[in-house]
Amino acid sequence: MKQFFSFLVLMSSICAITQSRVIPTDTMVVTSHSSSIKGTSLLYTATTGTQPVWNKKGDAIATLYYTYYERSNVKNRAERPLIISFNGGPGSASVWMHIAYTGPKVLKIDDEGYPIQPYGVKDNPNSILDVADIVYVNPVNTAYSRMIPDKEGKLPDRKTFFGINADIKYLAEWINTFVTRKNRWESPKYIIGESYGGTRVMGLANELQNNQWMYLNGVILVSPADYKLYNTSQPVYSSINLPYYTAAAWYQKALPNELQQQDLLDILPEAETFAIESLMPALAKGGFISDIEKRETAKKMAYFSGLSEKVILQHNLDVPTSFFWKELLRDKTGQTIGRLDSRYLGIDKRESGNSPDYNAELTSWMHSFTPAINFYIREHLNFKTDVKYSVFGDVHPWDRQNDNTREGLRQAMAQNPYLRVLVQSGYYDGATTYFGAKYTMWQIDPSGKMKDRFTFKGYRSGHMMYLRHDDLISANNDLREFIKNSLSKGKSAKY
Repeated sequence: MKQFFSFLVLMSSICAITQSRVIPTDTMVVTSHSSSIKGTSLLYTATTGTQPVWNKKGDAIATLYYTYYERSNVKNRAERPLIISFNGGPGSASVWMHIAYTGPKVLKIDDEGYPIQPYGVKDNPNSILDVADIVYVNPVNTAYSRMIPDKEGKLPDRKTFFGINADIKYLAEWINTFVTRKNRWESPKYIIGESYGGTRVMGLANELQNNQWMYLNGVILVSPADYKLYNTSQPVYSSINLPYYTAAAWYQKALPNELQQQDLLDILPEAETFAIESLMPALAKGGFISDIEKRETAKKMAYFSGLSEKVILQHNLDVPTSFFWKELLRDKTGQTIGRLDSRYLGIDKRESGNSPDYNAELTSWMHSFTPAINFYIREHLNFKTDVKYSVFGDVHPWDRQNDNTREGLRQAMAQNPYLRVLVQSGYYDGATTYFGAKYTMWQIDPSGKMKDRFTFKGYRSGHMMYLRHDDLISANNDLREFIKNSLSKGKSAKY
């Protein structure tokens, strides 16, 4: 009986401490830290936790996990910029820029971005926290962000969150709540989005301004995925990939000697001109192009891409990026090159085929990011939960209809003379190419009357250009310069 009683006590204790695997709807943990950025010591607080998404009735239907860094001992918070940061996917957590680019900590990786052990994070002396406060926002079903069931246990309609316009609408509402809670209405505000986040922040600029009455100083597009162009299978998209082929082939030493012996930035302008002035009109002619023009175009494509004229003609000049990643080194090393960063190499089961077995760069990144973010949140930020951190979450099907995000950004800029745009891209990004980003920038304002408010910066790396140490320094410096140049400095917002 004594042993039985002890067993009951033990079981009662276990039941008493048993928890549901559910994230709190509205909570936060605040920790204090110090760092040295650009040679200056500073103190800052990190606030991490969850904040609800409300429906029209005022009920919480989801909660978003965020991390907010705020420099301490700031005399005038109203003059201090606030950066609102998103990654992409759609379905990606805001982990990548958080612990590899702009935040106060970065991954322990080598100077080119490859994983090293032991995993973890280290101080980021290049973080923009010296000039701006930053909040990293995780959309629904990413990181610890989750939908909240109603009293009957039913989850909200997925269409509320998972689509271009739905995503923009609920995130703008969430930002309004965040800015109000943190008393940041007076501050200059910026939104930054990487990859699909580029589409997101283009749309958010207009949604915030016209439905939340929140005006921005800057929009930053990092390796943006513009779905007006991206994967459209149109002649414009296909031809605009060509300068990326040149960059990737140059890095892999696969170009003709005449090009290979020159610097990358010396040969890209020529490839860009060929793409716009020759390849695009040739592709537009389709099957009615003359044999002579088709062969001349294929010859020049081979010159700029490292591919053979034969395979280019077999594709009727329209060479898919997936084939390029498989083909470029097929007869040299037999390896594939990375999609998001073509500096990375992969090994397939067979050298034959039309596309790689896997994304060599993404597996490398998951290798270093996943353990680091889980450790950092738990041990540095003191946010502890048994809920799984979803680096990528289930957000599909994703509604891409009625994509007016380009026009939304144009309208926001036209209505707000303060608003400027910075585009940052890596030359070796084969998913959202640097020339595609330039093309998007060119198309936002067809009038050309606002082109002096756009800035483009390119880097000798891929989609996450900041993983390369030299680009981490220069890209953050470019952000500092952009913020500095887009502050009002007492000037009125007028034309």
